Amino acid sequence: MDPGPHDLLIIDDDESYREMLARAMGRRGFGVATAASGDDALTLCACHRPRYILLDLNLAGQSGLNLIGPLRQLAPLARIVILTGYASIQTTVSALKLGAAQYLPKPASVADIVQALLDDAIDIPEFADAKRMTVQHLEWEYIQKTLIEHGGNVAATARALQMHRRTLQRKLAKKRHISG
Repeated sequence: MDPGPHDLLIIDDDESYREMLARAMGRRGFGVATAASGDDALTLCACHRPRYILLDLNLAGQSGLNLIGPLRQLAPLARIVILTGYASIQTTVSALKLGAAQYLPKPASVADIVQALLDDAIDIPEFADAKRMTVQHLEWEYIQKTLIEHGGNVAATARALQMHRRTLQRKLAKKRHISG
């Protein structure tokens, strides 16, 4: 498939990364639209019906996995590739089950991203440090999984985790500031 106008939608809340990636993909022949939030992404997806979507897993503390279904409804033939700084086997499997075609840990090279967008083979990447995952990272992954199970509802997630809602909100905000 040859890329064409408005065929790639990049969804990432990190403005500098999003714009750098948009320029790099534009130089490789992709027509690029960008979005910083889920709402912006859904609006652009409805207007442009992209063939390819790059989706960050962590969008301002919200899970990008929650966007896969709505994006699939708007652009059912789009190839969705997840980019994340929080790579784990569990979120990889979740993303693939929800309809993502690929899952790349950040930082991914532009060549790897292009290959993931255009290559039809599903490949679950190896995570070099998966054996040395920190307790904080495991906690973050578990919180994200539980948040997804409760449709992004912080209060319901806090109840399921047997955690005070404000404590959960602080953990989510802290991680957002560290990663963002």
